[in-house]
Amino acid sequence: MKIIRLEDAHQLPIWRRPAALLLLMAIAMPVAFSTWSALLNNFVIDVADFDGSDIGWLHTVREIPGFLAIGVIVIIMFMREQVLGMVALIMLGVATAITAKFPTMGGILTLTMLSSIGFHYYETVNQSLQLQWIDKKKAPQTIGWLMAAGSGATLVAYLLIVMTWRTYDLSYNFVYMLSGGFTAIVAVFCLLAYPQFEAPHPQLKSFVLRKRYWLYYALQFMAGARRQIFVVFAGFMMVEKFGFKVHEVTALYMINLVINIAVAPLMGKIVWRFGERRALLFEYFGLICVFLAYGGLYFFAWGVMIASALYVIDHMLFALALALKTYFQKIADPKDIAPTAAVAFTINHIAAVFLPAGLGYLWLVSPPAVFALAAGMAATSFVLALLIPRHPAPGHETIFQQRLMAAPAE
Repeated sequence: MKIIRLEDAHQLPIWRRPAALLLLMAIAMPVAFSTWSALLNNFVIDVADFDGSDIGWLHTVREIPGFLAIGVIVIIMFMREQVLGMVALIMLGVATAITAKFPTMGGILTLTMLSSIGFHYYETVNQSLQLQWIDKKKAPQTIGWLMAAGSGATLVAYLLIVMTWRTYDLSYNFVYMLSGGFTAIVAVFCLLAYPQFEAPHPQLKSFVLRKRYWLYYALQFMAGARRQIFVVFAGFMMVEKFGFKVHEVTALYMINLVINIAVAPLMGKIVWRFGERRALLFEYFGLICVFLAYGGLYFFAWGVMIASALYVIDHMLFALALALKTYFQKIADPKDIAPTAAVAFTINHIAAVFLPAGLGYLWLVSPPAVFALAAGMAATSFVLALLIPRHPAPGHETIFQQRLMAAPAE
């Protein structure tokens, strides 16, 4: 297995450089994961008669591997991060491909767990590699372009579903096999066709939990809790309350993707121009408004068009979450990136393991209460984001450090 130093990678053909590998990975992962997500609510309702509580338990199972993402630290003691990322991506693809072959509660939960292990371990490693391989000055824009590329690949998959689902009476099995198989094949290609890239800063292969990263940890925890409500219940609402069919749910996702392709690079520029603090404050304020409006769908009987618009706005605001990545990149010791990515993923999923199941029961009683809770979480994130300095750096992780450093000069 050939190892190439990152600083020597420019000598390789363009298609074999680290940026090209990150691009392929960005394209491959969402084809399987997004197709699984787009079909999920209709699939579980059609074949297993899921209700709000059942979908809550499914997503609790799905988030357990995220909670255990800290295991990446152990695995990279014996396996290179790049190899682990590809193996995890293959696992995601294969598990997605065979999802519809086990249309029972037990089968769905088992394959959800397997695909989730692949997804979460891949995401942990991918975030680490992005921050190691991309220059700090170019990170917001580059990550924005990678997000846009992933959205573009998913858009093609969704277009095919919308155009062919009813016309050719496609089955869940066919679509899952095609999307999961694509992801697995691309991952195998990446594993075999690319050399192993050696970053200039060797990563610590031990548990890292540093006091000075506390604000990053807190923001990650709230992001994980808040996002679960969107992922689990916003889409479920569109099917349960408004009766969306597979092609309609996919069309809504497709609108999200078209907007994301255009907006993600712009979001990267916004973060670069205005800084992480302002970008995150804007995101969290927007999410407060969106979650409160979700509750209004039940109290004011707003129609499907408003619900769809809120869903699109919600998804668009999440693109600004890249600011959390670049905030950490600016404050981190370079050798901390890999272990902290694993720790952060675990922190991000602490609430995610417990919230879906618990809120599934609350959903049965009062769906608006679930969205009110999400609005409260977004408000908490807004308060935390006020503590981010305008120019984060080691020693300037929060506004408190800046004030302490300025105090002696006064």
